[in-house]
Amino acid sequence: MKNLLALLFLFLSVTFSISAQSLQEINLTDAVTGKVINIQSQVKGKGLVLVFHSLECPFSNMYEARLIALRSKYQNQGFTLMLVNTELSGSEEDKASLRSYIDASGVNMSYLIDAQQALAKLYKITKIPEVILLTPGPSGAVVSYRGAIDNNPQAESAVSSKYLDKAMDSILKGETPSPEQVRAVGCNVRTY
Repeated sequence: MKNLLALLFLFLSVTFSISAQSLQEINLTDAVTGKVINIQSQVKGKGLVLVFHSLECPFSNMYEARLIALRSKYQNQGFTLMLVNTELSGSEEDKASLRSYIDASGVNMSYLIDAQQALAKLYKITKIPEVILLTPGPSGAVVSYRGAIDNNPQAESAVSSKYLDKAMDSILKGETPSPEQVRAVGCNVRTY
């Protein structure tokens, strides 16, 4: 019985350590440049905005112009914005489709492939698009905001609350974003 319990404990320990990754351990391929990027190393300046995105989700397409505006407004103020795709395998065909999207859309930012869904699992991402705003902290990256980009994915002209803009503006002022989380609306993340 003791051997069985010891074996079960060992199995659970190994399983947990394999599935529980830290941000420092997550390296994703940028489909645009082909480079492998350590996510923790990108949390610098004012912060890193990860936008979980999919070419197949109509909500992602609705946010295209807003993503371009966000990048234009905040890129020179110390924020880095990156798209993250959790649904593609990272094959050459997948990378080509993401590069083509970036070229055709004018979004002009890194497009990371999270083929193993390590980043999505770490932050428990459930919707596309959903954003995570990471800021540098004394002991690593801090999630300063997570959730929706704004309150109306379907009609940019009807947006009355720009949650991500407000969070980044708060950080620029040296304040803590409020709210820190807003439920994202969009397509469900397909888990594998």
